[in-house]
Amino acid sequence: MNDRPEGDRGLRRKNRLFMAGLFGLVFGMVGLAYASVPLYALFCQVTGFGGTTQRADAAPARQVDRVIKVRFNADVNQSLPWRFKPEQKELTVKLGEMGLAAYQAANRTDRATVGTALYNVTPDKAGKYFNKIECFCFTEQVLEPGQSVDMPVAFFVDPSLADDPAMEDVTTITLSYTFFRAKDETQVLAQHATQAAGAKGTGTAAN
Repeated sequence: MNDRPEGDRGLRRKNRLFMAGLFGLVFGMVGLAYASVPLYALFCQVTGFGGTTQRADAAPARQVDRVIKVRFNADVNQSLPWRFKPEQKELTVKLGEMGLAAYQAANRTDRATVGTALYNVTPDKAGKYFNKIECFCFTEQVLEPGQSVDMPVAFFVDPSLADDPAMEDVTTITLSYTFFRAKDETQVLAQHATQAAGAKGTGTAAN
């Protein structure tokens, strides 16, 4: 007769443990979902997966005589009323040599807009060897009504590409950008206006 209460307590304890484990699993899955985006971005940056390019502070001291032709491509998402194009179709550089290219963007509307650029290279396997030193894609770009600007890109192709047997067939790399309207456009324009007003006030005070 005394075994049943003990059994009930054991069952309730098992149920509590089961529920605690279930809640832990749910919270763990939610946390993983939030972490997956930055982790995926980091994975792409490190490995060059999907043609993701790398970032460097300067070109390497070593150069290799092997040359690579770099082609330039430009697209604009329909949500952003800009005209965007490369100012050169292609450049030929040695491995390790810094290349300088430029794109031109123009705001075709009568209001300020903010764009952010996504980018990659093809073939995808070249991503881990393509390094950018300076690029307009590192920050969001604000264009005033009707404004047209030149956007420079400084880059190099890592000389270690020459040591990779999988890259023997690569003679051309295409660098592609697509501009999208920034999701935080309203906030960026407000900050931009505040900074412009502050700079104007400083200039007036100096005069």
